[in-house]
Amino acid sequence: MLMTGDLGFGVLDRFARELPAQYINAGVAEQNMTGVAAGLALEGKTVFTYSIANFPTLRCLEQIRNDIAYHDANVKIVAIGGGFSYGALGMSHHATEDIAILRALPNVKVYAPCDAAETVAITRLLVDESGPAYFRLDKSKVTLDGAPDFVANQLRCLRPGADVSIVGYGGILEEAMKAAVTLHGMGIDCGVYSAHTLKPFDSASLCRLAQTVPMLVTLEEHVQTGGLASLVSQELINARLMPRFWSQIALPDSYSSIVGSQDYLRTRLGVDANAIVARV
Repeated sequence: MLMTGDLGFGVLDRFARELPAQYINAGVAEQNMTGVAAGLALEGKTVFTYSIANFPTLRCLEQIRNDIAYHDANVKIVAIGGGFSYGALGMSHHATEDIAILRALPNVKVYAPCDAAETVAITRLLVDESGPAYFRLDKSKVTLDGAPDFVANQLRCLRPGADVSIVGYGGILEEAMKAAVTLHGMGIDCGVYSAHTLKPFDSASLCRLAQTVPMLVTLEEHVQTGGLASLVSQELINARLMPRFWSQIALPDSYSSIVGSQDYLRTRLGVDANAIVARV
């Protein structure tokens, strides 16, 4: 089943036309959509809910927690517009705390692809896997020539590097790839890794990077608290490891009152390619 909160027209038209019995537009009522999704899942359906940014997550957090996560219901929550994808619509449409909040819920897996290949692979994975999941999509994406294969629950190397490893998730990794090219010209060999699966997390690959590469950087279009930097710190402490140099690049602990495109907001808030190069 696919449920939408009155969004996705054009994108979802083919699905609605070809599989009308498996499509429900719940209207602008995300809490109700989530409760209905939980009921359908408990009756044996695999259900995807879909809406913009914070609406299928924060607006209906109680329903996700009590109806979906607690009952381990087979509902996949899809948010289109991670980070500042809808930056021009203002703070209400920013999704910059979602990873921390959803990752904290027991039973809920968390995925955030950086490109089309990861998006397709994770979608197929979600259909086959049972149980709750959060799927954070992004308006931006990485474009790769000869992209490496996706492996479930493993960090994906987008670019190897011996001096620095940037670990991030989502479309903001396009900024990391730009930064890696600039750093290469400065004599710094920078690798980029996609942490498309944030829960469960690939701690083994992370620990290998921490032991073999001098500098480890986390990058995310998300606030500093509770995101990838917090996750990586916890994993390294548990493994009693610390890279020689360690840094996090994330959004400040505040809401943005600035309105503008995703690229503009990344630059203003210090998470674009230039900011990455300067930090490294």
